[in-house]
Amino acid sequence: MRGINGLSTNYLRYVIGSPAFAAHVRSITTGVNVPHISGRDIKRFRFHLPSPGEQERIGSILGAYDDLIEVNRRRIAVLEEMARRLFEEWFVHLRFPGHGQGAPLPTGSVEELIDFDPATQLPRSGEKPFIPMTLLSTNSSLIDSHEWREAGSGAKFKNGDTLFARITPCLENGKTGLVRGLPGDGVGFGSTEFIVMRGRRAGPAFTYLLARHDAFRFHAQKSMSGATGRQRARTESVRTFPFVNPSKQTLDSFDALAWPMLDLVGNLGEANKRLAASRDLLLPRLISGDLTFSAAERELEAVA
Repeated sequence: MRGINGLSTNYLRYVIGSPAFAAHVRSITTGVNVPHISGRDIKRFRFHLPSPGEQERIGSILGAYDDLIEVNRRRIAVLEEMARRLFEEWFVHLRFPGHGQGAPLPTGSVEELIDFDPATQLPRSGEKPFIPMTLLSTNSSLIDSHEWREAGSGAKFKNGDTLFARITPCLENGKTGLVRGLPGDGVGFGSTEFIVMRGRRAGPAFTYLLARHDAFRFHAQKSMSGATGRQRARTESVRTFPFVNPSKQTLDSFDALAWPMLDLVGNLGEANKRLAASRDLLLPRLISGDLTFSAAERELEAVA
């Protein structure tokens, strides 16, 4: 799409998203309590302006990364929805293989299936993987990587655990995550506002999908107490959520079907991180003219 003075609006979008432009904005920002910038200072930003044809090719290459990332995001949303629907079919509507039509199942509380805030050993010395609340998603199991911090207080967890936000408004917003990819011994720590859920009789897929179940979340919200704006769900109340108690064989069969979906979600999430990192490395080199189109296209093919 052509903008004014021979400047492609698509190309301009990537210029504005470049590290160089971000650095320029930081350099011209004034004010402490109320930071602001002036349009006149923004106009002083200088950038490489290739021919209109080259601008289109640059936008096309960078856009291809964005397209791949968007396709993966849609696949992630579909897989998450499929897993949630499967959970409801099996354990809410009780339509799962081998179960008689309308036959009752024993009921109990979810603490018979899942451990809440289980003891997890984490050495106190050295930096450890840390997951803050901000890295949890409101609509998928993906956790946006992790940080490194000196071991300290906070929720302790390991790969395969589910992190359930217990504080307002994070609980209402749906902040929930499935721990994947922690390095080393696969153990980390995070916000004190997590309830850690780990399968006991149930597997990691069941555990995560229960945490996404509307009735379970409503039960948790009803247990919230504390000062306005800082209310928290109580673990001792959350674990009493009444639920069917299927056989271990049924639980294992469910995870055998649902876990591959969530595992693929994790793989697609990692793929998107690699695509975004590659795009962000290419962007300043393409915009500055330091990278040829043919080299950029070869890198795109390799990543894709």
